[in-house]
Amino acid sequence: MNAVKEEKDRIRREVWRRLEELGLAKFPRPVYGRIPNFIGAEKAASRLLNLKEYIDSRAVKVSPDSPQRYVRYRCLLDGKILIMPTPRLRRGFLILDPSRIPRRMLERASTIRGAFRYGRIIDPEDLPRVDLIVTGSVAVSRDGARIGKGGGYGELEYAILRELGKVDENTPIMTNVHDIQVYERLPSEPYDLTVDYIATPRDLIKIERRRARPRGILWDLLDEEKLNQIPLLRRLRKAGFR
Repeated sequence: MNAVKEEKDRIRREVWRRLEELGLAKFPRPVYGRIPNFIGAEKAASRLLNLKEYIDSRAVKVSPDSPQRYVRYRCLLDGKILIMPTPRLRRGFLILDPSRIPRRMLERASTIRGAFRYGRIIDPEDLPRVDLIVTGSVAVSRDGARIGKGGGYGELEYAILRELGKVDENTPIMTNVHDIQVYERLPSEPYDLTVDYIATPRDLIKIERRRARPRGILWDLLDEEKLNQIPLLRRLRKAGFR
């Protein structure tokens, strides 16, 4: 493991430990190994929902993690198309159209189990243009760097959508975290996702200058294990996305 990865792991352990020890962690617990849910997640998410980028969006991709459940619910309640990656991308992406879901079922549809019930698996080529991404994080920094739980799935989801022209460099990316998850600086690697907004229970941080995002899938950095785990990646490679 290189020094950057070691430092990222140290930060992850620090965040998970502090959330648990300070009594800030919420179900599912323990938060170790997860995008951690936290007290105030809905309040932090609400800050994002007041932004013009959200209000003007039509199709929103939201991670399937617990702290973003309220964002998923609000997307459906507000009549937006919700795009949700399946866990570990094993089945690609789900799409949920609130006009096809009974209103009383919208909250249930915002859960992972409910999304499979009320949404449908869709080929990423058939997805609409994504206007906004809301992602989960273990740690973020004030210059827009982000650390996930270590699987690289958030980065792969973005890279796939970028490869297919569903997002571009200017597609806004937001995250909601607890205040203790915000750092001044974080280590980063070429494939790492960067964010434009960070919302916490206490604050909304707009990133003024962030580094560029990957233009697509960095195939040379993918190992065979990851390719074997995600059929969608194998299909894209076979189709010539290299």
